[in-house]
Amino acid sequence: MVNLADPALHASQDLSGFWRKLRRDDPIHRDPGGFWVVTRHADVVAIARDPHTFTSERGNVLASLLSGGDTGSGAMMAVSDGAAHARLRGILGKAFTPKALSVLATQIALSAKTLVAQAAAGETDFAREVSARLPIAVMGSLLGLPSADWGYLASLTEAALAGQDPAGTWRARNEILVYFASTTTDPGVLPALLSRLSEDEILLNCYSLLLGGDQTTRLALTGAVAALACHPAQWQQLRRGAVAQSTAVEEVLRWTTPALHSGRVVTRDRPPFRTGDIVTSWYASANFDEEEFAEPDRFDLGRTPNRHLTFGHGPHFCLGAHLARVEIAAVLEALREHVHTIEVTGAPRRVESNFLSGYTSLPVTLR
Repeated sequence: MVNLADPALHASQDLSGFWRKLRRDDPIHRDPGGFWVVTRHADVVAIARDPHTFTSERGNVLASLLSGGDTGSGAMMAVSDGAAHARLRGILGKAFTPKALSVLATQIALSAKTLVAQAAAGETDFAREVSARLPIAVMGSLLGLPSADWGYLASLTEAALAGQDPAGTWRARNEILVYFASTTTDPGVLPALLSRLSEDEILLNCYSLLLGGDQTTRLALTGAVAALACHPAQWQQLRRGAVAQSTAVEEVLRWTTPALHSGRVVTRDRPPFRTGDIVTSWYASANFDEEEFAEPDRFDLGRTPNRHLTFGHGPHFCLGAHLARVEIAAVLEALREHVHTIEVTGAPRRVESNFLSGYTSLPVTLR
């Protein structure tokens, strides 16, 4: 029996056949663990568009929903709905517009080139030497955090979302909250907006933005290099400019799908769901739905259209979507400039998580 709540399952098994079977035979599946599993693209979109029936206020990931809910409800944008969500998104969203991020985008491009050029000197662990360094530097700059703390925070975000030890995960999450409660931010893109939030809102949303902005982009970047190594013809097309960088970024996002699912709680009966039910929408399945994507199991950097759900959909569409695209595009461009061939030279290690998907280690040789 497949236990979707088991973090080890997602690291150790290829579930593509399982998702395919559910999409075909049981697209809205009742898991023995006491929650619903939604697998088709169209159904995931429909749930995301209806926060009145499917609320995030009690939690938005399986782990918190199964443990009784999220204590940040109403104060953290990710676990709020209605007026509270609109207010928080309106304030925080000003820091994530393309205009607000234009200066940071230039810095991202330079940092990506430096990191990739260093890695291209020979064998390296791309997950550690590039992917683990760029997103945390971006989020540190955005949040106005001292650069001396970035490495420490990167280790905490990994333990907080991908730790194999529940006690260690709990400690890491609390250490991040303690850090934000005690640190003084420097002037930056986001700190200027925080005066409009309460102390609890600042603490919880900085925590949420740091975790989301670091880990998911980190996994997408590493997954991109793994995919390019496994599909050399696609890599050479990208190198030659035969496919557009913009479509390549979107296919990387679809193919890697760093966040496996999102969770909601049902507020009113909507058959087959009953009030109080936990519903999980699995992006890991919806992004490979045959009804939405032609040849979904083919890595195609020129794929268009590409209506993937990696950033979610509806009111909770990822606030940092543009920023993540900028980072992925910068790394792809740096690879084009500095690298001819990509070869995986050691056993990759996958993250053990029922929420995140990707590699925590990827030994490669970049020539």
